[in-house]
Amino acid sequence: MRRVVITGIGIVAPNGVGRVAFSEAIAEGRSGVGPIESFDATGLPVRIAGEVKGFDVTPYLGEHKKNAKVMSRAVNFAVGAAALAAEDAGIDPDRVDPARFGVCMGTGITPMALGELAAPIAAGMARDGTLDWKQFSIAQAESMFPLWLMKHLPNMAAAHISILHQAMGPNNTIVTACAAGTQAVGEAFRLIARGDADLMLAGGCDSRLDPLLLVAYQAMNALSRSTRAPAEVSRPFDGERDGFVLGEGAAVLMLESLQNARRRRAKIFAEVTGYGSSFDAYGITRPEPTGKGAALSIHAALREAKTDPSAVNYINAHGTSTRLNDIMETNAVKRVFGHRSKTIPISSQKSMVGHLIGASGALEAAATAITLDRGVIPPTINQATPDPNCDLDYVPNTAREDSVRVAMSNSFGFGGQNASLVLARV
Repeated sequence: MRRVVITGIGIVAPNGVGRVAFSEAIAEGRSGVGPIESFDATGLPVRIAGEVKGFDVTPYLGEHKKNAKVMSRAVNFAVGAAALAAEDAGIDPDRVDPARFGVCMGTGITPMALGELAAPIAAGMARDGTLDWKQFSIAQAESMFPLWLMKHLPNMAAAHISILHQAMGPNNTIVTACAAGTQAVGEAFRLIARGDADLMLAGGCDSRLDPLLLVAYQAMNALSRSTRAPAEVSRPFDGERDGFVLGEGAAVLMLESLQNARRRRAKIFAEVTGYGSSFDAYGITRPEPTGKGAALSIHAALREAKTDPSAVNYINAHGTSTRLNDIMETNAVKRVFGHRSKTIPISSQKSMVGHLIGASGALEAAATAITLDRGVIPPTINQATPDPNCDLDYVPNTAREDSVRVAMSNSFGFGGQNASLVLARV
């Protein structure tokens, strides 16, 4: 098995585009949460989000600018993040074997623009209030953009990235809710480790800032109803947390074999040493409260990394700011790390960007690699009120300089999906 390292980091996040801007933002505890601007949220129960403002994908498309017409908002972010990762890694396209270059992306639901359906629904509405599907189909077929479907297929992020970078090797799409980005990085790591690829662009993208989905998440009581200032609403592990803030964006890592990275004298941010996944088998929306399922994932990652729990000196938390997740995650850490739990720094970037769902794990893996490289642990902001059930060191409010050598990044998704990564300094 070959050693695998991270040589490029591409970020499109609510609080920064590009590795440097994002690194500075999380070190400063700067939030990207604010009022929604991409559509009129007036009258909706939730009007704030971790929104990416004014992102233009055009500069990243090269000769494929026409493809922008069939890209969803999330794919726009993915394409930008992948280009930034490749640039950050200093990859020379002329020296890459396309057959050994792959892509693995995590993602989720692509919102459907309900406005596009308004006219055909009106045309197909019968006098008795039912929908005449024949008339609806005729009206929709006449008004629909011929390649409309391409915006809504989950594999389109990986497809567009592969076309733009001539990556003809393994190509995978992971759709496992909030664990998708972490699993995408983990699966890409294994492809390189076992020799199936030399280079992989791996990460996640998501955008669910959509009126229907905002209402749907609110109906589940998943989103915060706080009336605080937007930047203060997402507060993982805090005693006054009441739900997460929806975010959007993308993060993509350039993974390659250590041998390849050293041969071309690339900067190495971190090594990926282990990946684990598990399932709660407990509930669709509620995590197993004692952290049993999450602990299995953490143990699996440590086992593959051949790393004793005593070696871990930073944990990048899933940390959603919901009552149930944050307690479960605290319990999972205690299960695995025992008496050391209270001495390990733990922090959540969701306090600054909200919950990016399918992109969250990739963004957090990127933040973990940045922590290993810079020696600065980002804080969990908005820590003001202790919760007796969340009693670990969450690096409250202020970044901490620390020479981290081994770190974990954990993600826990709806349905009970768990994924963990172990990263280390080289």
